[in-house]
Amino acid sequence: MKKIFAIIALLLSCIISRAADYKFEYLYQDLPFDMPKVQIPTFKDYQVSIVDFGGDATGKTLSTEAFAKAINHLSESGGGVLNVPVGVWYTGPIVLKSNINLHLAAGAIILFSEDKSLYPLVDTSFEGLDNTKRCQSPISAVCANNIAITGMGTIDGNGEYWRPLKREKVNESTWKRITARKGGVYKRPTYWFPSAQALKGDSISDMNVPRHLTTDEEWASVKDFLRPVMVSLTDCSNIYLQGVIFQNSPAWNIHPLKCTNLIVDEVLVRNPSYSQNGDGLDIESCTNVLVVNSRFDVGDDAICIKSGKDKDGRVRGIPTKNLIVSGCTVFRGHGGFVVGSEMSGGVENVLVENCNFISTDVGLRFKSRRGRGGIVENIYIKNIAMSDIATEPILFDLFYGGRSAVEVLEEGAEQRAVSAFKVDETTPVFRNIYIDGLNCRGARRAMFFNGIPEMPIENINIKNAFVVSKLGAEINYAKEVNMENVEIISEDNKPLKVSNAQACNFDGFKGDVLWGKQGK
Repeated sequence: MKKIFAIIALLLSCIISRAADYKFEYLYQDLPFDMPKVQIPTFKDYQVSIVDFGGDATGKTLSTEAFAKAINHLSESGGGVLNVPVGVWYTGPIVLKSNINLHLAAGAIILFSEDKSLYPLVDTSFEGLDNTKRCQSPISAVCANNIAITGMGTIDGNGEYWRPLKREKVNESTWKRITARKGGVYKRPTYWFPSAQALKGDSISDMNVPRHLTTDEEWASVKDFLRPVMVSLTDCSNIYLQGVIFQNSPAWNIHPLKCTNLIVDEVLVRNPSYSQNGDGLDIESCTNVLVVNSRFDVGDDAICIKSGKDKDGRVRGIPTKNLIVSGCTVFRGHGGFVVGSEMSGGVENVLVENCNFISTDVGLRFKSRRGRGGIVENIYIKNIAMSDIATEPILFDLFYGGRSAVEVLEEGAEQRAVSAFKVDETTPVFRNIYIDGLNCRGARRAMFFNGIPEMPIENINIKNAFVVSKLGAEINYAKEVNMENVEIISEDNKPLKVSNAQACNFDGFKGDVLWGKQGK
């Protein structure tokens, strides 16, 4: 009997020890929804170096074949670690396989070639639409399990050779340097494209996706326009991105699509502020995700949650679900934390906590439009600090038209609904959102809720918030907005204006409430 108790005690001690050793245990304390603990993948104790397969650390020649040989060797050996030592590893696309950790030493740079012929067209999903084509991503994996990109090195997508450029976004020297490249053409004097193919693609596209192309020849005629995301992970599971710098992507930087059990830990995601579609991390139709202690400095949305666009997203029907974002800092971006606008498959069970947004266009950005459909709900946000926000710390915009909040502001095109549409599967829904602990000093407007009359933004709860801004908050087409211990100090002395709102409780708002039509 004593032996049995001893065995039980040993097993219990092992379980307790494993729980104590779990790096992310703290994230699950008082979590407001059920979510399994996402484990860090482990790998076979077998390591090889890219040097062993002919890789060139000088960057003089391509190491594309060396990466392919090394990855194939590891895959055939049951997996392991591919070490990338100090040096510049100039290469074409890298395709990851199951059970492989691509590990970059401090001082290692994987630099992707600007030669677009190395990136063939592939069938993929982009901007929330399935069954489209893009150039092959610099790093990709499809249906892989147990993969990682780790270390202290840098992955550089060489995106300047792919992206168009707007004059108003750069200084004179940058404009001259980039537009001096051979082959470039102008859509207008202040909008430059790297090739005639890229400009042609832009002219036939809607939201960056060409329409009505059916043959391979037609797609090939606009190949330069079909900029790839830098890291594309599709239908993968048990993924770990840790420590690495991901920078200068042709389009979006990191795009996990339909993945499960993803950890993004202590990475730095960088794109130039002028990069078109230069998103940081786009998490699309993924389940069980941790994004922790990471930094973002990008040209578009920073941490963006998606689930497909319009009919494609609704037919796919895979929400982004069970997501924790904790301890992250965003320096620049169109939005710090963003939901949408491609949210047609839904978004649910999200916690965002202990984050800083500094000099972003918007802090918390929720965007969609009629036609999307989808339900966004059970979003919990707490302890967010912001400064120098160009527009709003909190924005709900259900009339999103593809432009940044700053561009909308500059054009004076803040749209208001005038009539209700019929509610059907194309109607977007935003509800059950909880914000507790928000401080912002320096914003144009404290908040802007721009809902739609047929489906007002519903059950939005803001608690313990303090904002210093030029303009007060505006709420339009909302239901059950509740404020507790919320204070806005605005230069216009009109801290809260409310129109077309129902069943709201502003008893906890410290200031005047100006009611518009159908206000109470």
